[in-house]
Amino acid sequence: MARDVRELAGAWTKYQRHAFPEPSPALAPYVELYWVVSWEYAEPYRQLIVPYPRVHLTFRNGRATVQGVSSRHEIRVLAGVDGVLGVAFRPGCFRPFLGASVSSITDRALDAAEIFPGEFPDPLDVPTVERYLLSRRPEPDARAESVAEIVATIAANPTINRVDALADDLGMTVRGLQRLFAEYVGIGPKWVIRRYRLREVTERLERGEPVDWATLAAELGYADQAHFARDFKKMFGESPTWYAERY
Repeated sequence: MARDVRELAGAWTKYQRHAFPEPSPALAPYVELYWVVSWEYAEPYRQLIVPYPRVHLTFRNGRATVQGVSSRHEIRVLAGVDGVLGVAFRPGCFRPFLGASVSSITDRALDAAEIFPGEFPDPLDVPTVERYLLSRRPEPDARAESVAEIVATIAANPTINRVDALADDLGMTVRGLQRLFAEYVGIGPKWVIRRYRLREVTERLERGEPVDWATLAAELGYADQAHFARDFKKMFGESPTWYAERY
């Protein structure tokens, strides 16, 4: 199958612009970052989006949407001159805004009005959205912060590759950890561990490091290369070697 050359070797930078403003200290317990993306494509482009365990609030073409955690990759078609502004909430920290189990919105996109009251002010830019969220900031939730720290530990520690070992380290049962993640993250700890271990693959590719796939699979805790390849394709929608061509 022929590839769109705009996918390869960083060619997307010719067509897209990205910015990632940080939240104010007052919102930092809830918001991980803002993201602002603009693009210009004369021909439609199929954008691969690989998820992290974050809930997003997005603004595009006058519409505000809450996107729950996605359990798998998505394809978004970008065309013409357009853009989107997004708020990425820290894993676990959308629960205080939602007031319900975050798993209830997993793999769902909702009109933001279902969760956030009133209309968003105009113009829609990062400072405006920040002021809106500050005006509706919920009470602190110690469990949300605790879950965010657990996810951060998973992301930072490449030796974490089993749910049972993580639960033991936390003094929890596996079932208790799964319930906590369903309530606050919206997806299970096994998925979160897998996502951050696979992120290490893309980071190596981005740095231009040579990759021995069998050795890498073993380093990430997989029984063999075939299991690693299946997990990678399920998450990214492409085989590891096919995806590597993007770099």
